[in-house]
Amino acid sequence: MRLSPDEVIFWQYGFLKLNATIAFTWGLMLALATGSRLVSRRLSSGMVRSRWQNLLEIIVSAMERQIGELGLQPPRQYLGFVGTLFLFIAAASLCTIIPGYMPPTGSLSTAAALACSVFVAVPVFGIMDQGLTDYLASYLKPTLIMLPFNIMGELSRTLALAVRLFGNMMSGEMIAAMLLAVAPFIFPVFMSALGLLTGMVQAYIFSILATVYIAAAVRARKAVQKQIRKEQPWTA
Repeated sequence: MRLSPDEVIFWQYGFLKLNATIAFTWGLMLALATGSRLVSRRLSSGMVRSRWQNLLEIIVSAMERQIGELGLQPPRQYLGFVGTLFLFIAAASLCTIIPGYMPPTGSLSTAAALACSVFVAVPVFGIMDQGLTDYLASYLKPTLIMLPFNIMGELSRTLALAVRLFGNMMSGEMIAAMLLAVAPFIFPVFMSALGLLTGMVQAYIFSILATVYIAAAVRARKAVQKQIRKEQPWTA
């Protein structure tokens, strides 16, 4: 029983390996890029719009509203990153209905890569919003002693994201495999439906956590800047 796509090797030459994680990840990214191109190539700005465009606008508007409610303004600035995270994880779970497909999110390496993308995005958006000086100053608040603790917090948050996504996806695969081994003619459809639901929930949770971390970083920079202006009003 193979629970991780890392165990499935398609091609190997020396230390170079092409496993299912790499193949399915790049295949999924290609499918998403192609799909987004096909969906958005004939968008209309007039009153007459297709049903696909109406559905696309509903999804995008819901994402923007959710991002805005979490404190990120303007939400469209963060839509590309957060929306891509959600679509990738959701699509990785939805494609489990394809025979022979294994979701790349069931690999710890993929979960770590997604968590690292959030780890990089937090300071990038923080610097873009407030500048490098204010961003670095927040790590020294309230005192210099907090610097190592703030750095440890950033690292532990990234680790928690990776372990949470990997653990949840892997646990679903393991439970499904155990139930299918016990009663292969009863549980397949039920577990497939449950897996799809779990994948969508994980996609939502991961993207929401990424948004919350970015929002916290942006608010922290604004708080530092507000405190500096309060202490030095002549510089405002």
